[in-house]
Amino acid sequence: MFEKKSLERIINKALDSAADFAEIFVEKTFQSSITMQSNNIENAVNNDKFGVGIRVAKGHQSVYGYTNKADEETLLDLANDLATVFSGTRAKKAITLPKMKKGDKHQIKRKPDTVDIKEKVDLVKRANQAARNYSKDISQVNLSYMDTVQNVWIASSEDIYVHDERIRTRLGIHSVAKNEDDMQSGFNGPGGHYGFEFYDTFDVEEAGQEASRIAVTMLYADEAPSATMPVVIDNGFGGVIFHEACGHSLEATSVAKNASVFSGKKNEKIGSDLVTAIDDGTIENAWGSANFDDEGRPQKRRVLIEKGMLKSYMVDHLNGLRMNESSTGSGRRESYRFAPTSRMSNTFIDNGESTFDEIIEATEYGLYAKKMGGGSVQPSSGDFNFAVMEGYMIRNGKIAEPVKGATLVGTGKDALKKIDMVGDNLSRAQGMCGSLSGSIPTDVGQPTIRISNMTVGGRKGNA
Repeated sequence: MFEKKSLERIINKALDSAADFAEIFVEKTFQSSITMQSNNIENAVNNDKFGVGIRVAKGHQSVYGYTNKADEETLLDLANDLATVFSGTRAKKAITLPKMKKGDKHQIKRKPDTVDIKEKVDLVKRANQAARNYSKDISQVNLSYMDTVQNVWIASSEDIYVHDERIRTRLGIHSVAKNEDDMQSGFNGPGGHYGFEFYDTFDVEEAGQEASRIAVTMLYADEAPSATMPVVIDNGFGGVIFHEACGHSLEATSVAKNASVFSGKKNEKIGSDLVTAIDDGTIENAWGSANFDDEGRPQKRRVLIEKGMLKSYMVDHLNGLRMNESSTGSGRRESYRFAPTSRMSNTFIDNGESTFDEIIEATEYGLYAKKMGGGSVQPSSGDFNFAVMEGYMIRNGKIAEPVKGATLVGTGKDALKKIDMVGDNLSRAQGMCGSLSGSIPTDVGQPTIRISNMTVGGRKGNA
């Protein structure tokens, strides 16, 4: 994209002051997006995006600027403007960039920018028809399709010069079931770090039917009780609770400022002996994976919690300086318009030894949260409130009647300690995570887990 010498000139211009760090992030992205509502394609577009972000820092204090212009003169002017924030004599010698490294882990068979948009529209229509045909109770189906081919070049004064191509695609299906008395919804959103070949790895029609199955099941469900009880949370998207209530509190973004409930807790017991939690940005073709983070450091497998013991935070470069810790390759950003900060990639509770059936059979009475919905979290305390999209009562060690309207209320630090059974059926699901550096793709995951007692909110008294 830019000649190496040109990047060196820009970085050195940014360091022509008391600054001790400079970084360039160049992005060129192709994106397709399709939305479908009420059996009509509402939007089907391809677009290109280009931009350059420059970050300059002294210690852990930084400034950031960006532009969508590609000429060297504009970038030199931007670098100079940022450098003047740190007035004084030059702190670093002139830098020379190393040979560029290129990521090659996530192999792609069919790049989305080579696929005609008509073929993508046909895919959306197939999922739509299957979702609608599932039941006469389905009143609405909304679909969204996206794919991106994002190329980034990152160069910095930390002897970093890399190029990474990130290719992702996802299909989101939202079904609404309605009768004379109620209306309920279901969602299914498979995605991955794949090309268009991703849609050969599963049945698109079945994916549409799954969203509708959830909606229809909940339409005829009884109201959930309100009580404190054992809660079994299923695998896959059930991991969203750990992601939100614990994962964000393990990011250096909050830890470095002592704004996290887990600040200063490294090598302390924060969870059950059964809990090992991992953030792994190296998983091949996973939704949240990449070859490098958005500061140009190789992605890693990070063991955050091992048998209940806090082992590591997720750390970016500048927050690492605050904490006197090295980066863990956790710097991420949505695009060139954002400076990076510490973020999750593919975050999950690891497998335990119990089977799904054993967990259910060991629960005399409780709630089975088969599919989680949205929620809210206070990162400084870990307090959370999550909706259960699809839930069932457990009675006498068996899954019983479906229930709707359940919410799970608690704190991440308490929930970690109350996990008393962990399954052997780990799976992951896809989501978008928002924070200071924008919205980024992340996997959440876990095997089936049981929390010994938890506050369940519902509209019905204990049953």
